[in-house]
Amino acid sequence: MSARIQTHRNRAQTRLDTAPLREFTARFATAEEIENWDKHVTANPNGGNMLQSAAYASVKNGSGWKVRFLVLEAPGNSSYNLVLEKSFPVLGRLWYLIKGPDVAAAADLKAALEACAAFARSRKLNVFTIKVEPDIIGTAEAQRDIQAAGLVKAPNIQSNDSTALLDISGSSEDVFKAISSRARNAIRRAEREGCQVVRQEQGPETYHALYDLMADTVNAKGSMPLRSYDYYAKFWDEFCNRGQGNFFFVYEDGRPSVGAFVINYGAKATYKDGGSTQNRKQYGDSHLVQWEAIRRMQELGCTEYDFCGTPPAARIKDKTHNLYGMGMFKTSFTKTVTDFVGCYDYVLSPLRHKLWTSGGEKVLRRIETARTGQQFY
Repeated sequence: MSARIQTHRNRAQTRLDTAPLREFTARFATAEEIENWDKHVTANPNGGNMLQSAAYASVKNGSGWKVRFLVLEAPGNSSYNLVLEKSFPVLGRLWYLIKGPDVAAAADLKAALEACAAFARSRKLNVFTIKVEPDIIGTAEAQRDIQAAGLVKAPNIQSNDSTALLDISGSSEDVFKAISSRARNAIRRAEREGCQVVRQEQGPETYHALYDLMADTVNAKGSMPLRSYDYYAKFWDEFCNRGQGNFFFVYEDGRPSVGAFVINYGAKATYKDGGSTQNRKQYGDSHLVQWEAIRRMQELGCTEYDFCGTPPAARIKDKTHNLYGMGMFKTSFTKTVTDFVGCYDYVLSPLRHKLWTSGGEKVLRRIETARTGQQFY
């Protein structure tokens, strides 16, 4: 069981014995805090998320989004959160607290979001809705706290709102024993048959190799949409430039056949991007790539490995789900699928939010995609 899952369960069991709910204040980060953003984010109550990082802020800034750096403060607790902002005619501004707010428990959401709203109003920022997706596991208690906070369910955005998390805090031997016999056998066979994983440096040759593998996978399986090459190249550059990006490949007949990009961010590792050629001869090559990535993430101090995207737990064996194949592969490393609460709207202007949800978002997303050629979120 992931250490993070156990932590969430312990909080749920002891909540009635905790201190009264805290009050939060909100402010924009100082120049010094922005300069040291990753240090602050990785010290958040849940350890932050790579989508709150300085690298991701650089990726999104100027791509139709304005990036803001928001600090939530309560006695004994600070939380640093990336805010993506878009402005629309008539509606005003939409705030997207991507993978945030990062609070210790769902019970803190109400006070944290009230502080965000009060701050936005005090600065006359004309925010009509705050979109949130906190990394809080979707327990029954969390759902009650979300309802108490007045949040309105919105479609999920991120691929890892349901995901497979592997605890890699133990030794490599212990982690290897913890994964399924199917995964262990695949890794051992790949090693016996001479399959080797190569770590490659950042740069156009590496980027094109992985992008081509990703396109091959999408064309064959249609599991997830593929952004433009330029988007991925910038994304990979930003993380690699900060020492947070890692490429892993195996080759078949002299050409890349499986590739993966894995991010180390604080104590969390995330298998962000990957692809492979179809009808390969090497058995177990994909499992070996993941195993070598896991071992490297351990060396870099990570204690949790996020396989980044599966069907929800209730549909993990549903063959009609578009992520079924990915889910089967990823849960060969860890059987437990973790469902986070997903995406919600915190409404500041009910009228403008109604315009947004009743057709405004759909129209504006279509216009922006046609204008930029990029995905909206």
